[in-house]
Amino acid sequence: MAAAAADGGGGAGGGGGGAGGGGGGGGGGGSQQPQEMMEVDRRIESEESGDEEGKKHGAGLVADLSQQSLKDEQNGENPAGEREQPVDMETISLDGDAEDVDLNHYRIGKIEGFEVLKKVKTLCLRQNLIKCIENLEQLQSLRELDLYDNQIKKIENLEALTELEILDISFNLLRHIEGLDQLSQLKKLFLVNNKINKIENISNLQQLQMLELGSNRIRAIENIDTLANLDSLFLGKNKITKLQNLDALTNLTVLSMQSNRLTKIEGLQSLVNLRELYLSHNGIEVIEGLENNMNDNLIESWSDLDELKGAKNLETVYLERNPLQKDPQYRRKIMLALPTVRQIDATFVRF
Repeated sequence: MAAAAADGGGGAGGGGGGAGGGGGGGGGGGSQQPQEMMEVDRRIESEESGDEEGKKHGAGLVADLSQQSLKDEQNGENPAGEREQPVDMETISLDGDAEDVDLNHYRIGKIEGFEVLKKVKTLCLRQNLIKCIENLEQLQSLRELDLYDNQIKKIENLEALTELEILDISFNLLRHIEGLDQLSQLKKLFLVNNKINKIENISNLQQLQMLELGSNRIRAIENIDTLANLDSLFLGKNKITKLQNLDALTNLTVLSMQSNRLTKIEGLQSLVNLRELYLSHNGIEVIEGLENNMNDNLIESWSDLDELKGAKNLETVYLERNPLQKDPQYRRKIMLALPTVRQIDATFVRF
């Protein structure tokens, strides 16, 4: 059970990483030892920070410097202002028998020379200087591709990777979701911290189990009705104003929507398997139906609690930093409305 509001992801902007920081040796130089792959909790990726009064001046300065540093890195410059030069690919030795290749932070400027990797299943190219996805057609055994933190502006040239199951292009310069039609086996897609303003072109990804679109510019939940196998949806730190178009996601267990522009809880009737709901940092004032059913702290009727009553497995709910939290009966009302909940915000429910 999660103990902290987050997203990803959408999570909270900053985690990401399919082949992730741990990567898996076999690539670059041949002297690296394989490392155990680590699963990153992307619910921390979209957590909004710096909105507390005490952080304004100091955190603002740090944030400004951090933002400039990030821009410099994405423009191929180091924090000292010097433009980082791409590595000569001929200096990198690739093992043709390697299944896990980790080239994390190698200053690679162009994807080339990888056709020798006939057996590769995991390819980590995070934190490089790559601007274009190209020259991967020969890697048909690839299951996981990590392009986190590069300078990529377009999703393209992935058609041949039909066995791909995990794709991470977080922290790049993407504006559109595209070029994924042939990836019918994809199970996890991470596009955190880009410039995406619309959920689109993912209807063919019917095997998708995790979708992480945190820290983008998305304004509406849409075009996800074919994702019946989706288990986790992270849309934190976007510009979404309404919970909608979720009816088909009956297998969803985690929904993360913090740091958006929601004003009420709605559209969750069909999420019967929901276990974790993250709604921190929104503008939620009421839970639909609760105000009309309270009388001396006793519920007279359950008939109006349509929005959450179907979520019979819901155990964790985060509503902190919403106007709703100021209600002195805040926790009690939630407990009465959602008897299965075991954790409200960061505190476990006492019985």
